[in-house]
Order: sequence, then structure tokens, then C-alpha cells
Amino acid sequence: VALLAGSAAAFAPAQTGRSSVSLNAFKDEVGAQAPLGFFDPLGMLDGADQERFDRLRFVERKHGRIAMLAFLGQITTRAGFHLPGDIDYAGHSFASYPNGLAALFGDNAIPTLGLWQIIFFIGFLELGVMSDITGTGDFPGDFRNGVVHGNMGWDKYTDDQKRWKEAIELNNGRAAQMGILGLMVHEQLGSNMPIIGQL
Repeated sequence: VALLAGSAAAFAPAQTGRSSVSLNAFKDEVGAQAPLGFFDPLGMLDGADQERFDRLRFVERKHGRIAMLAFLGQITTRAGFHLPGDIDYAGHSFASYPNGLAALFGDNAIPTLGLWQIIFFIGFLELGVMSDITGTGDFPGDFRNGVVHGNMGWDKYTDDQKRWKEAIELNNGRAAQMGILGLMVHEQLGSNMPIIGQL
């Protein structure tokens, strides 16, 4: 029996103190929750410190927020809701452009200068607005910059409520990233999906 146990142990993956320390260091962070718990299949946090974790969490939140906006944008425009008015001085309405990726890369896409305006606006938001300018954020991705929102604000929540809200945002962002990726893939495949229809 000892011989079998010894031979089986030879094929078991070697445990290093570095990865187990990393796992233990972040297993109680917001977002490490059932059913997966702490999930790092690519090993991006092996040997990482708190600063590296905070950077990756900031990027995860940002991508999640962008994906939530993108998913809602896809759903609302495909339902026929567009901004009123014209997109340019030539009289082209917002509704005259196609939905989804076709608005950027299709035959009737937004003109190149319009696309550059969108890119510069996103750059302005990234560098000048959507950042922790004052350094007073409670967590990575907290862009309140010291602004208190009266009786309804973040500061009125208990620590447990804050963790709950952060976990909700992370999960919604993760789901939205998968959702918008799925919509983009189905749009390129030309599939006909329930509710959304022909993409």
C-alpha cells in the first residue's frame, strides 16, 4: 500500500509555497464567492502582492462597466430606441446607422471622423473623468473623488452592504462581458436569436 501511495504521489503536481500563499492572500476578497470561490485559472496572481491584485481588480471593474454599457446599448438599439435628432450637420439621424459592429465597420458605418470623435471622447473620459483623482477611493474603481451624495450615498452603507454591492457590480460586469461577447459572435455568425432576432 505504501508503494502505491508513493508512486501516486510522484505524479501529483508539486505544491509551491508561492502559489498557496497567493491563493490564501486573496481568497477572502470581494468577488471570490460561490460557486467558484477564488478563481485564477491563468495564474495571474501567482506570487502577486496587493498592488498587483488591486490593479487587476480595477481593470476587471472597468471592463465590466464598459461591457454593461455595451450590452445595454446593443439591446436598446436593436429594440428600436435611438437618440433623437441628427448625428451630423448633413442631416443623418442616429437611427439611420446600423446596429452593433456594423455601425463601426459595415457599409453604412459611422464616418471615420465620427469614429475618431468617439475614440477621443473615450480617451478624455479615461484620463480626465473616470479615475480616482483625489486618491480617496475606498476600493479599486471608486471614482467618487470625495463627493458625498447625501443620504443615499455610498458612505451611508455598512461595511457588509458595501461588500454586497461591490460583489453585485463584479458579477454583473462578469456576466455582461460574456453577454456582449456572445452578441458580437452571434452578430458575425448572422444567427437569429430569440428576443433579439436577426443580428
